[in-house]
Amino acid sequence: MATILVIDDEDSIRHLLKDVLEKAQYQVIEARDGQEGLHAYQKNRIDLVIMDILMPGTDGLEATLQLTREYVDAKVIAMTGAQGDRNFLDVAKLFGARRVFEKPFDLIKLVDAVKEELAK
Repeated sequence: MATILVIDDEDSIRHLLKDVLEKAQYQVIEARDGQEGLHAYQKNRIDLVIMDILMPGTDGLEATLQLTREYVDAKVIAMTGAQGDRNFLDVAKLFGARRVFEKPFDLIKLVDAVKEELAK
């Protein structure tokens, strides 16, 4: 069973993703910010990270850059609710995110993206 790390400062988003991903037969670990997420990644065997970009403290861009620099095989899907500004998503891709989603996102498309990334 693959393990997915969900990093988002919004409890409701984390819990929603956890529920959906667990129903899709994944193990889910949660983190509230980039720093907590980086720590969780180092302590656990993580197959994929779903990361919010805009968070207090260590944001998703900084955490994505750190992960992809330290772990060449890190798989990150980035997401943001900053509507209308694709710059955050473009920068996330430059920093190593494999896919990006704008909130609100289609849960089916997100789960499909997770399946595709884990199959690579």
